[in-house]
Amino acid sequence: MARRPRDYPPRSKPPRYSAPEPSGSKFNYANIALFGGIFVLGIGVGIGVSSTASFDPQNVASREVIDKSAPNAELCVQFGASAIVTDMRVFITLNPFSVFVTQPAMQPGCVLRRANITLLEQKRLVTGEQIRDCKNRMNTFGFTGSLDSNPEIACIYPNDAAGNLFLNPPGSVNPRSESDNF
Repeated sequence: MARRPRDYPPRSKPPRYSAPEPSGSKFNYANIALFGGIFVLGIGVGIGVSSTASFDPQNVASREVIDKSAPNAELCVQFGASAIVTDMRVFITLNPFSVFVTQPAMQPGCVLRRANITLLEQKRLVTGEQIRDCKNRMNTFGFTGSLDSNPEIACIYPNDAAGNLFLNPPGSVNPRSESDNF
């Protein structure tokens, strides 16, 4: 028996790959980049507007603001530490027993290290006797107002019992004293 050739369909060429035809899409790379830029800009503006970091005197949020506000700021930072001074008065009645407190007035001030309190004597703001009395009680001097124009100077003592409760874990028995540096 003789074989008959089969009828096969003619071989077709494999399809060629071609890039998709633009179908009128509204999004191309330029539009995506534009929208991405607007998105990033919007986030930046939102962060800038809602930021609470303010460096005006109404918002004392950092040590730098306190340092800049201190009287004689350069001298204070070099020879002591800037401080927030709170002035208030306490009235105590005994019959009946009651305690009344005035509204505190806060102002910038400076606390000098014990080793540097002779600066006040050199400027003739305190006497040698005042320095000896203050040093004998292991105290130092603090002041408000500029040293060049009638400052309020006081012999102050460190409160070792206070400690910095922001640095100590809750329930700690012996808070570390910050006055060791002075």
